[in-house]
Amino acid sequence: MAPRWAGWGAGPAGAGSTGGPSPVFLGAVLLLSTGMAVTSAIEGKVPGVFLAGSAAIYFALRLFVGLGRGR
Repeated sequence: MAPRWAGWGAGPAGAGSTGGPSPVFLGAVLLLSTGMAVTSAIEGKVPGVFLAGSAAIYFALRLFVGLGRGR
């Protein structure tokens, strides 16, 4: 049985110590945040572009580069 992930903000014994979010989760939120950035850009909502774009960059780094793994 795979270890459970403790979740965000659970302290040093929690978040990330048992594996972190799955690649499937990271891929899903990457797609969603990219979609929100594109939608915000089309609608001309500059703050939304920066917020969702920043989230997309963060999740891409987590998924493809291994940001936050601590290895």
